Amino acid sequence: MCGIAGFLHGGLDPAAAEQRLLAMTGRLVHRGPDAGGCWLASGAGVALGHRRLSVVDLSAAGAQPMSSHDGRFVIVYNGEIYNYKDLRRELEGKGHRFRSDSDTEVVIHLYEEEGLSAVKRFNGMFAFGLWDEKKQRLWLCRDRVGIKPLVYSWNGARLLFASEIKALLVD
Repeated sequence: MCGIAGFLHGGLDPAAAEQRLLAMTGRLVHRGPDAGGCWLASGAGVALGHRRLSVVDLSAAGAQPMSSHDGRFVIVYNGEIYNYKDLRRELEGKGHRFRSDSDTEVVIHLYEEEGLSAVKRFNGMFAFGLWDEKKQRLWLCRDRVGIKPLVYSWNGARLLFASEIKALLVD
């Protein structure tokens, strides 16, 4: 099942941002009891958190937040891309190298190759937040039917997102 959470924190000091992110992911432990992770880029004001239910790649290589080989992209992801093996083979044919057997890493590589239009190629159920360090942009995406939940809040200064509303309500 997994749980994702994160925010653009505009102005929070790094310690406060980390504390908020840990509180948000703490409310999602039931969605991902196997592991958890946090990633913060204080200069950019972005924080991404994940609670993991290990399904596809059970190794530590499948842990999240997951970054691209060069650190440009960082993702928190919940779901399953049913055609990820076909997409992976296609990407390997174009020279992409993978560190894991996860569908999460396929999402990163396909985004790197095709940009946001990559989402159209995913056959599955998913929700994710993907940070592009070069463009300083956060993409929030979910499957067309909305099987995997993704809720968000924007108050004009701060964007928060998560798999469940209760993660947005931390103080």
